[in-house]
Amino acid sequence: METKKFCPFSEEEIKAVLKARMNEHRFEHSLNVAERAAFLAEKYGADIEKAAFAGLIHDICKGIPKEEQLSVIEKEGISLDEDTLKSPALWHSIAGAIYSEHELGVTDKDVLNAIRYHTSGRGNMSILEKVVYMADLTSAERNYPDAQYTRDLTDYSLDEGIAYGVRWIAGDLEKRGFPKGKDTEALLEEYKNVEITFEKG
Repeated sequence: METKKFCPFSEEEIKAVLKARMNEHRFEHSLNVAERAAFLAEKYGADIEKAAFAGLIHDICKGIPKEEQLSVIEKEGISLDEDTLKSPALWHSIAGAIYSEHELGVTDKDVLNAIRYHTSGRGNMSILEKVVYMADLTSAERNYPDAQYTRDLTDYSLDEGIAYGVRWIAGDLEKRGFPKGKDTEALLEEYKNVEITFEKG
């Protein structure tokens, strides 16, 4: 992976940073998302190298304490809305985009947005954002109920994968008592009429 196309650091240096900031499971997940994002990018016409790079670093702030994630966001002068403040699982994505820009020197806005919205999604995502969003949800080690079906569905149709994925995520958030947030709500609205035609095996 030619990471120096997007930042001053080599792939080996990026991986060393990741290993210092996350546990082994999260590191494996990051490698899997990079591989999956590259595959989906080739299949659906996104930039393969950008997808692999964004997938590799998407969780770069996932392993640090929640308070530190929030501090990164606040130091950037970003004021989170009430729903996002109530959903700490979203903070690492925002902090990750900020860290990637300021500490890794990433300037590509599409890559930064793919990191920023890989958890919540949003309306009108770019093809790169969609690819990284679904690569995260369908990476090889994922074993939630319907994980394999979601992978197969995404391979069949990116739009059907997103529609199914965001509905599943919204339902899971509701069951756990967390707000969906405006970005996930916007994605739900955009995909509300997408029919799932791919049958479960």
